[in-house]
Amino acid sequence: MRIAYIINSVEGGGAALPVPSVANVLRRAGADVRLFALTCRDGRALPAMADAGLDAIVRGGGEKDHGAALGWLDRQIADWRPTHLWTSLTRATLLGQIAGLRRRVPVVSWQHAAYLKPANRRLLRTTQRLSRLWIGDSDRVTQLSAERLGIGHDRLITWPIFRADPAAPLGRVWYPGEPVRIGTLGRLHPVKGYDVLIEALARLKDHPVPHELIVGGDGAEREALEAATRAAGLSNIRFAGYVGDPRGFLADLHLYVQPSRSEGFCVAAHEAMQAGLPVVASAVGEMPNSIVAGQTGWVAPPGDAGELAEALGAALTYPNRLAPMGMAARARVIDRFGPDHFEAIGRSIVKRMEGF
Repeated sequence: MRIAYIINSVEGGGAALPVPSVANVLRRAGADVRLFALTCRDGRALPAMADAGLDAIVRGGGEKDHGAALGWLDRQIADWRPTHLWTSLTRATLLGQIAGLRRRVPVVSWQHAAYLKPANRRLLRTTQRLSRLWIGDSDRVTQLSAERLGIGHDRLITWPIFRADPAAPLGRVWYPGEPVRIGTLGRLHPVKGYDVLIEALARLKDHPVPHELIVGGDGAEREALEAATRAAGLSNIRFAGYVGDPRGFLADLHLYVQPSRSEGFCVAAHEAMQAGLPVVASAVGEMPNSIVAGQTGWVAPPGDAGELAEALGAALTYPNRLAPMGMAARARVIDRFGPDHFEAIGRSIVKRMEGF
C-alpha cells in the first residue's frame, strides 16, 4: 500500500501537528507514506515531520491558486503512483477527490472542523461520495459530518486525532504566595476567542488571588488583542509569540484556558490535560466530552465573557485544588486517548483500505 497523504500546508499547529503520529501508525501497518502539501505557509511543522522520517513534498504556490495546485497534485500522483490518497481539510480533500477520480485512486478523507464555511459545506456535500471513507477527528466532528455532509455511517469512522503520551511532563503545582499561571495556545485569530478572554479577565481584576495569563501563538490579531489588553487596563497578560516547545510551555502553568468560538477536537486543550492541568474551555467541539465540570475543569458557553469569568473565578478561588484536578484530567485523557487505542483504530482503518 502506497498512501499519498495530502495536506493543505505545513504550518505549525492545527491539522499538520498530528501528522507524524497518524503517518507512523499507517507505516507500522505496512504502508509506504509520502506527504504532499499544497502550500507552505510558515513551514513550522516540517522539523517534526523530518524527525519522524517523513518525506514531505511542498508546493511553492499559494492558497488561492486552486487550478495550479490541482495540476501539481495530479502530476505528483502520476509520478509516484500511490494506491490510496489520504486527504486532510477542505482544500486538500476537494483537490484530492478530483485527482483521485481522474487517476482512479481511492480517497480517504479526514474531517477536522466543527465549523465549515457555507460554500465549503455545499461543495463537500456535493462531492462526499468521491471519498470511499471519511474519518472524523472526534465524536463531535463525526456526528456533524453525518448531519451536514450526508455521509452514511457505513463510510464514516471516528479516529481521535490526539495520541496521549503518559510520559509527557507535568505542569506546575501551585504554592501559596505565587500568582496562578494561566496559559493558552493557538493562532491569534477571532475563532480562538481571545477577545472574550481579555474581557473575562477584565472582570476578574479585583479577584483576591493574583494571576497572570500567557498567550502562546502568533497571528494577524496580535496588535488588536494587545490594544484591547491596554484598553482594559490589564498588566497581567503577556503575548509570548509562537511557541516551538508546547510541552515546555504547558509544564510552566497551573491552569489552561481555551476560549474558542469553534473547535473540532482541539489538540491544545487535550495536551494541557495530558500535562496534568485543569482546563477552562468553551463548550465547543470535543471539549465538553473530555472535561468533567468541577472534576477536571470547567466549561462555559462560547463567546460569553461573563460565564468564562465565572469559570475562571471558580478555578482561582481554590488554587490548591488545581493540581489534583489536573491529575484527574491527565488520567482521563490517557484512558480515552492512550497509545494502544490510537494504534488500534488506525490499524482497523488500514484494514478497511486494503479492501478498496
